Amino acid sequence: MTNSDPIGESEALADSIIPGDDLVAELDAAATLLRRLRASLCAESMADDELLAVTAAVAEVAQACDAIQVVAAGEIHDRSRSALGSDRLSARKGCRSASELLQRVTRVSSVTASRLLRVGEAVRTTVSFSGASVPPRFAVVGAALESGGLCLDAAGAIVGGLSLPSLRADADAVAAAEEELVDAALGASPECPVAATADELRLQAAVWRTLIDPDGVVPDEERAMRHRSLTLGRATSSGVTLAGVLLPEAAARLQRIFDAYLSPVSRPVAFPASDPAPAADADNSDNSDPTDDSGPTENSGQTVGNAEDGSIVDTRTRAQQQHDVFLSMLDHVGRSDETPTIGGASSAVVVSVRQSDLEAGTGVGWVEGSDVPVSQRTVRQFICTGGAQRIVLSDAGRILELGTEQRCFNGRQRRAITLRDGGCIIPGCRVPASWCEIHHTTPFAEGGATHTDIGVLLCWFHHRTIEHSGWEIRMHGGAPQIKAPPWLDRHHRSWVPATTSRTRLADLRQHRRDGSNS
Repeated sequence: MTNSDPIGESEALADSIIPGDDLVAELDAAATLLRRLRASLCAESMADDELLAVTAAVAEVAQACDAIQVVAAGEIHDRSRSALGSDRLSARKGCRSASELLQRVTRVSSVTASRLLRVGEAVRTTVSFSGASVPPRFAVVGAALESGGLCLDAAGAIVGGLSLPSLRADADAVAAAEEELVDAALGASPECPVAATADELRLQAAVWRTLIDPDGVVPDEERAMRHRSLTLGRATSSGVTLAGVLLPEAAARLQRIFDAYLSPVSRPVAFPASDPAPAADADNSDNSDPTDDSGPTENSGQTVGNAEDGSIVDTRTRAQQQHDVFLSMLDHVGRSDETPTIGGASSAVVVSVRQSDLEAGTGVGWVEGSDVPVSQRTVRQFICTGGAQRIVLSDAGRILELGTEQRCFNGRQRRAITLRDGGCIIPGCRVPASWCEIHHTTPFAEGGATHTDIGVLLCWFHHRTIEHSGWEIRMHGGAPQIKAPPWLDRHHRSWVPATTSRTRLADLRQHRRDGSNS
């Protein structure tokens, strides 16, 4: 423990009590000053060190505002406690809870409002039933907030990390952990020369929990088992929300797969490096509305070659890339022989489309289990991957003709194509064969036969974008060849064999060596 004394520092700052109306006027004046400063700010003209200094100074102002918000939120929490019944502040203002009232007043998200209320309650002095003053549960955190050295995220990490019921039996240990964590947040910890971020504090708090309550891991796991869930939301034109709570080990496995496909070192060409841009979607506390129509533009999710060196640039966000990885995993599971059937049929989804729309390339299709229509491009991809069955209905809806189901490729054919292609045939793409779809080089709708001579492996993303990405595929003697887009292969524009199969690559190299020696 260092000699820092955030409590003494905060007490020295308060020399008088300002009435509420005067305080509002002071804050309005401060807000006006900040807006004037923002109007005169020209970040583009600053040197690097100046820019960082301004950013740090703004953070200090924000931390001072955080401290005031925490005090106000703590008081709102107290005046809105359920024991007051209909006389509670939130009810008198027509809100269901203190959180809703705080959201209405501040226009922050529900996550931020909950954090403000939790921290505000934890650092607030209360009064017992006997009228005695009860000190705050986290007095050191409160003092550090008041002195301006602690931001709301850091305070929330400490309070949240040390507020588990299982830790309350050892108040002294919790107090020691609080002091150590505040020191770390203020940059006064002997273990680290710089101030810890909120994420680092969460990790440190987790370590402290294991030290204070070594047996608490088992109840935590049991709690996680009770709360595990995964639900699909209502389908909208913007998609379907996926919500839930994963077990930590399940989340770790999924994250590991995401990292393998999206890390700079191992990412396949199906997931090339994206343009440098803010990526808030990786934050678990993101509160963006998945049904917001102001989100991704029409070009979102497309890979374009706009780099000067001809390299591939991916406009997909990290969240969109994770979606595509997850979809490839689902495709793999759906094709597994171990996946149960539904009513004797495979678990593959069914897409319906009118034959006239399919032939004209207009209209929409409908996916079984979803109320949202899909485009003809999506319909064609489903047909290319899963085949088609022609069903003729009368005007009254009677089934007049039931055509034979034409499956694209059976298990034996898929194994043969896998042996030949190895995986997705787009050069550099390392998506494995088990996660790939089989693409018809001669479209199924144009009479492409269910034959290995016209089927090639493509990952879901390259299959989805093959029509407009610039890549060209042809079959030569029953083996696939590929031609790169002009922006990627500016000089040669030549057809080359496409395979990642180890045995095929060995054959190609052997043939090339034999040809050079002859």
